Amino acid sequence: MKFGVYVPCLVVACVATLAFGELFSSMAHLETALYAERDIAVAIKDYIHEEEKRLDKLRKIANDFSEHSSKALASDKNLLANPINAYLYMKRFTLDWDKEVAPNFQSDPDSDVHKKIEELKGYLPTYQDLKGAVTALLRLQDTYKLDTNHLAQGRIRSMMANSMSANDCFEIGKLAYQSEDFYHTAMWMQASLEKEEEEKNKTVPRSLVLDYLSYASLMQGDVERALLLTNELLTILPHHTRSQNNRKYYEKLLEEQRRKQHRRGEDGEEPEAKEETNQFTERPLDDYRKSEEFQTYESLCRGEDTHNYKLKHKLKCRYVNKNNPRLLLKPAKEEEVYLNPWIVVYHDVVSDKEIETIKKIATPKLDRATVHNPRTGKLETAEYRVSKSAWLKDSDDPVIHNVNNRISDITGLSMESAEELQIANYGLGGQYEPHFDFARKEETSAFRDLGSGNRIATWLTYMTDVDAGGATVFTSIGVKLFPIKGAAAFWYNLYRNGDGIFDTRHAACPVLVGQKWVSNKWIHERGQEFRRPCSINMDE
Repeated sequence: MKFGVYVPCLVVACVATLAFGELFSSMAHLETALYAERDIAVAIKDYIHEEEKRLDKLRKIANDFSEHSSKALASDKNLLANPINAYLYMKRFTLDWDKEVAPNFQSDPDSDVHKKIEELKGYLPTYQDLKGAVTALLRLQDTYKLDTNHLAQGRIRSMMANSMSANDCFEIGKLAYQSEDFYHTAMWMQASLEKEEEEKNKTVPRSLVLDYLSYASLMQGDVERALLLTNELLTILPHHTRSQNNRKYYEKLLEEQRRKQHRRGEDGEEPEAKEETNQFTERPLDDYRKSEEFQTYESLCRGEDTHNYKLKHKLKCRYVNKNNPRLLLKPAKEEEVYLNPWIVVYHDVVSDKEIETIKKIATPKLDRATVHNPRTGKLETAEYRVSKSAWLKDSDDPVIHNVNNRISDITGLSMESAEELQIANYGLGGQYEPHFDFARKEETSAFRDLGSGNRIATWLTYMTDVDAGGATVFTSIGVKLFPIKGAAAFWYNLYRNGDGIFDTRHAACPVLVGQKWVSNKWIHERGQEFRRPCSINMDE
């Protein structure tokens, strides 16, 4: 299309100096036109060569897309449930698309193929998704203490994903840098450097990685390393003005540090020996993340034992029917996990068929999960809860009605004042940090609109197994429950006197690999007066 304009212009340029286009009047001028014809042929061939190179790139991209999607769709496992694969997939359709696909895809905006691709791009990841994927990956790295080099190799524990290129590592570090997270910037830029050394076909300029890494080192207080990296950068780009200025600045900082150490020696004090430290400083934490509770939360998520439960030998497993006719032929399989507060797990309480029905109904209704704001009483999203949820009514499907009745049969509690069945889907790095399910006394507006009192109990059903991570942990008592498909955890949030049981503070650990579906049934006080009456002991 562009060529149709290009050729006439070239012909005009070649003959413009001739006698006003009167080629027929001079044989010499006709011979000159032959040279122009030859040059046009060369220009056309050059154009075809460049177009073929462009089309070869597009052909390779199309084949890569086809191979990846076919492999993923044919697999029994969701390949994108691995956070490394998910990051690489989102990068492919954001950063890589802009660098590789867009420059080589020169279609008419009004053409059918252009319109089709623009339409399909609406289903693809956005830059916001990419940023979320990196945030999730860094969260998982911190919570589960994952080695950066192992992640770059595509390894999460014993599970393998696609390995990363130097550019893949660089972009993670760059996104961390843009968030002023220099701790993770340094880790991932270092991984990028090591990958760059191994690559035959370089995916990122070494000088660019050194530039980011030197600044991140400075911001972490390692001036010597910043200077060392800057010197290496200047061997590659000797005239890099900013790095030349940075080198002078770093040398000045180091000289000041040496003078201070020397002055301490002159005062009769021994100069402080510089401790040998890892090249990366400690992870920067806010006050809450430094707290004992948060450290316990992360330890439990990793499967560590944080509490010595001395009554473990008294825990029992049993079949229970609660004198309910519907449970006589098929009693509930009850496993005690903790005695005070009483936490139990009921196994095989929902079938695979029921789970698939619930997921099918919930999927189109999923939206970002919310939490109750204790000050306003309203629902809002929060960074410490990363999942999507939907609310299902009895009338949505007979399966919902049957599941709610089953919860009532097993717990002995009325569902009349309970909240609708909440379905939650935890995706990449999905989590819900430590929280209470019940409203504290100072949270007077919580659940006011429901008019059914506080949340007396919680029923949590696991609708999937999770490959790694995703446990439910109770930070005050050291209990950890790993998802088992078809099982449900149950506990009371309130004492019989209505006071909150603070040892039920719990959290949903980040999903490391896999996908986590759960359903929550929050049961309220109203209607439980004769099912769970107050005790004569005012402290119960």
